[in-house]
Amino acid sequence: MKIRIILPGAVLFTLLYLSSCSNPPVPKPRGYFRIDLPKHEYRLLDSIYPYRFELPVYARISPDKHAPGEINWINIEFPRFKGRLHLSYKPVNQNLSTFTEDAHSLVMKHIPKASAIEEVTIQNPANHVYGLVYDIKGAGAASAYQFYVTDSSAHFLRGALYFDALPNNDSLAPVIDFIKSDIQHMLETLSWKQGRGPMM
Repeated sequence: MKIRIILPGAVLFTLLYLSSCSNPPVPKPRGYFRIDLPKHEYRLLDSIYPYRFELPVYARISPDKHAPGEINWINIEFPRFKGRLHLSYKPVNQNLSTFTEDAHSLVMKHIPKASAIEEVTIQNPANHVYGLVYDIKGAGAASAYQFYVTDSSAHFLRGALYFDALPNNDSLAPVIDFIKSDIQHMLETLSWKQGRGPMM
């Protein structure tokens, strides 16, 4: 009696299992978490530094703890995205070519992990801001966006965007694009102050 009850169930299960395997399995595309992005809003950073610009209201400023002697080096932190834009400033004193070559060399270190590096020229004669943006493509690149700007005579500012996560720029793409817009706004509003600010 028990065999007659169990056997039809076992046969039905076997038929369903075999029919479900008639087509080869299709892998699902990799999914990523949905990221809620805030509205772009800005405030002016006009402090002791020899530069001023507008930065996002959802960002905060912190000193560079790895270079305590460089008081004009700062990090613009994006806590919500675990990202930071590292800014390093140097006064120009007939050494501009050295700074631009160093900036270029630091970008070239990403070549093994980059699929492409797009260079975009920055020209803002009204504020005496000139330079290059390096848009670094590739899922494994440690920094997806870098730049340098200068007035060619007194100021040099370099920036590099990093995230506190294993490099996977495919999953970070919406955040990277969002912060790129913030960096572009920062560069469009960047101006130099008279003199070079406090130096050590």
